[in-house]
Amino acid sequence: MWYAAIKAILSGIIVSAVSETAKRSPALGALVASLPIISVLGMIWLWNDTRDADRIADHAEATFWLVLPSLPMFLVLPALLRANIHFYWSLALSCLLTVALYFIMIWMLKRFGIDF
Repeated sequence: MWYAAIKAILSGIIVSAVSETAKRSPALGALVASLPIISVLGMIWLWNDTRDADRIADHAEATFWLVLPSLPMFLVLPALLRANIHFYWSLALSCLLTVALYFIMIWMLKRFGIDF
């Protein structure tokens, strides 16, 4: 119970740190957000929970492949915002694009024998 609470609190602190940093400097906030902190913490917690190196290796590899389809969101969102599309609509459209790209990436990876 305490372990789950600590994980949740630490994750919340990271999100808050990104938000607060971005208020002062969008570029520095982006740098903090782009660090693989959550992935590293996830791997640490997965290791502590399972001690399974193969599972962590699979997780790291899947994370690599699934980061790729998320990257266009960070170009589409600012383009939509600069086109004066409301923030929530821009965010929703960007997220829908990302979900579609996830499905395409998973489909493509299966065609190349990469299944997770």
